This record gives sequence, C-alpha cells and structure tokens, in this order.
Amino acid sequence: MAQAKTDIPMGRHIYSKRLGTVEPVFGNLESNKGLKRFTLRVKDKVNAQWLLYCMVHNIEKIATQGQVMH
Repeated sequence: MAQAKTDIPMGRHIYSKRLGTVEPVFGNLESNKGLKRFTLRVKDKVNAQWLLYCMVHNIEKIATQGQVMH
C-alpha cells in the first residue's frame, strides 16, 4: 500500500517533503538522544515523555541556529 502511494508523482512529491522535514527529527531523537523506545507505559506518561523529547529537540535547534523569527 505504501509503495503504491509513492509510485505516483504526487506521492513522491509528498514523501520527498517528509524526508526533509520530519525524518531528521526522528533520526536525531533516536540516534543522538537515545529514544529507541519509551520507558513509560501509560498513554499520558508516554505522551509527556514524547513532549519532553520534542521540547529538548526544539530548544537545541534554537540554541544552535539562533533566535526564532516572528
């Protein structure tokens, strides 16, 4: 099913955008931060753990790339 979606031109275009925006975040969290699996087991706690990892990722981006433009 997924391969069929990427075989059409629109699917390739959408997937190429994902590769540049979403996948690097997951790669950073997995390889650099060690998030290979969640250590908590309740949905609310897993959500809180995920949000903390995302917050760390975003703070790191601000610290290394400069201030956020409004």
